[in-house]
Amino acid sequence: MVADAMAKILIIDDEADIRATLREVLEDEGHEVQLASNATEARSYYNHSSPDITLLDIWMPDTDGITLLREWSSQGSLNCPVVIMSGHGTIDTAIEATRLGAIDYLEKPLSLAKLLQVVQKALLHSRKGKPQWRQLSGMNVPVGRSVKMQKVRELVQQLAKSHAATLIVGEPGSGRETHARYLHAQSARGHQPIIVISPGLIDASEAAIRLRGEEKDGKVTPGIYDEARGGSLLLKDIEDFPRPVQILLAADFESGEYRRVGGTQPQRLDARVIATSVYGADAAISALHIQPQLLLWLSGAVIQIPPLREVAEDVPELLRYAVEYYADREQLPLRRFSIAAQNRLRHYPWPLNVEELFSLVHRLLLTGSYSEVSLEELESMMAPPQVSEELLVKQDLLALPLREARDAFERAYLLQQLQLCNGKVGVLAKRVAMERTHLYRKLRSLNIDFRHGGDD
Repeated sequence: MVADAMAKILIIDDEADIRATLREVLEDEGHEVQLASNATEARSYYNHSSPDITLLDIWMPDTDGITLLREWSSQGSLNCPVVIMSGHGTIDTAIEATRLGAIDYLEKPLSLAKLLQVVQKALLHSRKGKPQWRQLSGMNVPVGRSVKMQKVRELVQQLAKSHAATLIVGEPGSGRETHARYLHAQSARGHQPIIVISPGLIDASEAAIRLRGEEKDGKVTPGIYDEARGGSLLLKDIEDFPRPVQILLAADFESGEYRRVGGTQPQRLDARVIATSVYGADAAISALHIQPQLLLWLSGAVIQIPPLREVAEDVPELLRYAVEYYADREQLPLRRFSIAAQNRLRHYPWPLNVEELFSLVHRLLLTGSYSEVSLEELESMMAPPQVSEELLVKQDLLALPLREARDAFERAYLLQQLQLCNGKVGVLAKRVAMERTHLYRKLRSLNIDFRHGGDD
């Protein structure tokens, strides 16, 4: 490395031989090295010497490295790139460390070539004009290793390289805002603010002033566009904005500039626009709720977030993450879910998606008294099932006795099939392969009113 690449590096490891080896290698490269053998020493050096890079071992006698990293991240004191080291690490540990803010992961026994490569990468992060290592901490990282979630993250990372307007579509509670914040954090604008607007915050009568700002008697009152300058503008649930506000937004976005109310000089609209919506997959349905020009302008890049029931394999990881989130945020006790409880939740339909999962975990941490969440405790905490005409994929049939579950399934199945058949029982009989007399009897027994749809 060249001399001007010298950095102050803090090495935290309880093994003296490893500390000595790393120190020798890195000092030969021209770096200044400080050593800590435990978390107590690490805190002291970290807080008082302001290292440029920290190499952090996971397994230490007093406090493990993940806990130390979580402490710095939750306190907002993660002020330099952190590289995690471990000889006993797993992919789960690496993902958790990255989520908490680490920029890379080194596996022991250490490869000196890989070590120098990672240090060089960390040094580049440290000397750039924005704290990139802090962008991946907290709730801004979408969780999940399923194929669908991996593809979503890859798409977000790809779109982050551009400044294109982006529409993020998904069911309520699926994590649309988390993905929007992740998109912002990954972009070149990540060091600038992301301004979030909800429909209820802007009334149609005052939209122009709130968005564009005002010039009056020589005084400038900044608007939302001014606040978002250089950063991103997140419009939550764009379909719920009043139609006049949508029209105003479309006009400003298309022109790329605006004039403050009472002003004469055009101002450049310098903000990346991100919108979230429950619509978007079906353009015809979306156009009923979103002003067409605005929808067209937003739809250049669309990110579709899958509902949680379609990525059920991610539920165990989300449970762990939710537990750690509330342990950090509210100092609630750490609890683990039994295998039976995890399997139960993997087969739960999650009608309210990730938000429902977090709410359930929160209640369990607040009220539970054992380190493990059992299946019995979980069942007692979950809301009693309501037999309804919801979509089958959103009904928790596993919570019902066999007879009730069968009736609920048959009722929902036949109701939806009857709707597809425009209420015609003859067509329905062919579709579900039942003799018509038996089908009439079944519809009556399930209290399904088929008389208003006509027959064929």
